[in-house]
Amino acid sequence: MKIIKWIDKNLEKYVMLLLLMAMVAVMGVQIFCRFVLNYSLSWSEELTRFMFIWMAFLSIAFCMKENISLRIDTLITVFPQKVQALLLLVSQVVMLAFFVYMLPGSWNFAYASIQNGQTSAACGIPMYMVQISLMIGFALAAIRCIQGIVRGARVLAVKGEK
Repeated sequence: MKIIKWIDKNLEKYVMLLLLMAMVAVMGVQIFCRFVLNYSLSWSEELTRFMFIWMAFLSIAFCMKENISLRIDTLITVFPQKVQALLLLVSQVVMLAFFVYMLPGSWNFAYASIQNGQTSAACGIPMYMVQISLMIGFALAAIRCIQGIVRGARVLAVKGEK
């Protein structure tokens, strides 16, 4: 149970940290090779791009978990706290609907790549390894939305008792 709680708390953060460190290392090697050895690596930019794509889709779930999505707080802060909690809950439900809507399309996108066996030009990485980041990112974001909805419902329940 302790491991599951740790994963729930840290999954996106540490995976994104590892991807960022790998990106810095790969691009550092590319810069060294290009300017010191006068030899450019053909695969480094492509690999970095793929890691960046993974980071982008994982960051959606991270932002949902940390409640740092883009929104206009000025309008929400005008209302009483109970209405604010309700508006935030409604926004979580709308975002959940969006992420659930995106899941089948992202699966079809990755599955088409699996079927045709497409690989990347420089690295030879199967493209479904990159394209599945959409599905995983949307699925994690949906899970984080569900967690946010549960938290929001609890807040509303507590505020309703007062």
